[in-house]
Amino acid sequence: MTSIWIKSPLAVLAHAPAGIVVRDGRIAEMLSGGQQPSATVDEVFDASRHVVLPGLVNTHHHFYQTLTRAHPEAINKKLFDWLVALYPIWARLTPEGLRLATRLALTELLMSGVTTTSDHHYLFPAGLDEAMDIQVEEARRLGMRMTVTRGSMNLSRKDGGLPPDSVVQDEDDILADCERVIGRYHQKGDGAMIQVALAPCSPFTVTRSLMCACGALAEKHDCRLHTHLAETEDEDRFCRAMFGMSPLDYLEDTGWLGPRTWLAHGIHFSDSDVARLGRHQVGVCHCPTSNMVLASGQCRTRELEAAGAAVGLGVDGSASNDSSNLMEGVRHALMINRLTYDASVTHLDALRWATQGSARCLGRGDIGEIAIGKQADLALFTLDELRFSGAGDPLAALVLCGAHRADRVMIGGAWRVIDGQPRGIDVMELRAAHGAAARRFL
Repeated sequence: MTSIWIKSPLAVLAHAPAGIVVRDGRIAEMLSGGQQPSATVDEVFDASRHVVLPGLVNTHHHFYQTLTRAHPEAINKKLFDWLVALYPIWARLTPEGLRLATRLALTELLMSGVTTTSDHHYLFPAGLDEAMDIQVEEARRLGMRMTVTRGSMNLSRKDGGLPPDSVVQDEDDILADCERVIGRYHQKGDGAMIQVALAPCSPFTVTRSLMCACGALAEKHDCRLHTHLAETEDEDRFCRAMFGMSPLDYLEDTGWLGPRTWLAHGIHFSDSDVARLGRHQVGVCHCPTSNMVLASGQCRTRELEAAGAAVGLGVDGSASNDSSNLMEGVRHALMINRLTYDASVTHLDALRWATQGSARCLGRGDIGEIAIGKQADLALFTLDELRFSGAGDPLAALVLCGAHRADRVMIGGAWRVIDGQPRGIDVMELRAAHGAAARRFL
């Protein structure tokens, strides 16, 4: 490992005006004005044009959906109708399609400043048994940290659920593969590159038995749990009709109401629900762009944080976003939360959700912050584009003026994006191959 001095940044989301020293993949020093590194460094990077953030952390996505962006069968629909339209189309997913979708989503995220991501993959049509292996291979290829979630669906339309039979699996097969994926890939401790979470899709696509079994497995192997919850009012009505209780009561009834769980969306919670989530230290991934596209509602971020719940940020699936750009999501989070509350919601709140809050959702204390001893995961942005001309506060400008592409990205002390280009990826070649794969879904 080399040592790097990221010198004299234009601005940094930490107190380090003279820069940051990285040694052996970690942040070793944060330099005050005029201060020099305490020892010789191997490389000095002049950051005087750059605004430095902790690497962004994306806590909810569906990579495979990059293949069905703005699909004519699904646009202008709310969630349940949108899903009914797309499930039969998604049933065509192949291993090569998933590989290209994963590579494209990871590359987009990386170029937007994301250094750690999760992906909620729950779709396993025939022939896609090695979906998790494909995703791990692609994350390793780009050098990104990833929480691979072994998602699942086993409640099909014939059993009262939403998905067709062609995209659900048997519970025993699901649980066996969960054990396999955890055993093969789950890393623990600081600096982990690949971690595994168990992620039954949603109350309207899985059985109570599967929820309970995944909860027990997560406890056994000390890994995290993830699912969609309280995204729409339709879901609330479904839970009350199917299970005789609210979505949060159902979560508690299945043994999921605890600190290893983080939820996607978390929109339709009552005051008492919010208090319970905070008391049990459940995380909530706020997905502002998707929530607006599908008109699902507005997450109660302030109340959740005040109650003690971790609030993170996610782009959600690229068929309901329709982008994999978390820096763009930071801006959307600021805007919709100002509409929900008032102008006292700041750019720093939105950046906190995308860094520290998201790291908490994933159960990680080693990322999401620029501080001594943390992993050297950093996103560097320039303010050279016309959109930034005239901006007075560089950190605020990233959010208010619409930054969407990092100039440099570092993960574990290694540069993974240089001059806006991801290392080892031919972007135009990827665009062509992915575009060809996507046309098979039309």
